[in-house]
Amino acid sequence: MAGLRAMILAAGRGVRMRPLTDRTPKPLLEVGGTPLIVWHIEKLVRAGIGEIVINHAHLGKQIEETLGDGSRFGAHIRYSPEAHALETAGGIAYALPLLGEEPFAAINGDIYCDYDFSGLLKHAAALQTGPDIARLVLVNNPPQHPDGDFHLANTRVLPSGDQKLTFSGIGIYRPALFAGIPRGSIAPLAPLLREQIALGRVGGEHYRGVWVDVGTPQRLDELDTWVRSLHNRPRII
Repeated sequence: MAGLRAMILAAGRGVRMRPLTDRTPKPLLEVGGTPLIVWHIEKLVRAGIGEIVINHAHLGKQIEETLGDGSRFGAHIRYSPEAHALETAGGIAYALPLLGEEPFAAINGDIYCDYDFSGLLKHAAALQTGPDIARLVLVNNPPQHPDGDFHLANTRVLPSGDQKLTFSGIGIYRPALFAGIPRGSIAPLAPLLREQIALGRVGGEHYRGVWVDVGTPQRLDELDTWVRSLHNRPRII
């Protein structure tokens, strides 16, 4: 397959992060002096994934002005602007013309993690030739989401089972998963996934490393303090 493309989902309003997100789109909020979305871009480029699509809605022009064409990160960034947020599946479906016909990665722009994105390359290749339509990265259930999202047994995401984990917001998908969504319509991702899980077409993995859903100002502050203690990074943007 050709080089893996990645989509960073950056169109959410970030209501729980107000007032911070009244003037700044959530993916541009900083952790350790660097915007959340830039951590993703840098990690993707280091993993050999430089073709990146970013959707945006709320204050989206700030994202384009901040990141540009991605060249200073060693990436090639294209944008999928939405007049209003289309939710995850709707946003991906709207961006399909930029994502091509092969499996692609999609990553929530409002998480922080140390997941090794280079692993996405081999999993995407397997998705290209195998029967699955998606592969999800699942994590331990955080305190704010104790009930989890999906059951996992070995490398299969199942409708039921003993172990229920939280979807990390990192996944690999075949474009066919989104083919039935009218372009420009609002559509969540979970119902699509549950339909395919019931058909036995979704693989997965349990990632046990650092992962934070940066959903509140308190979590942002705590993460910022922790990252600064590790990296002591200067502000780069």
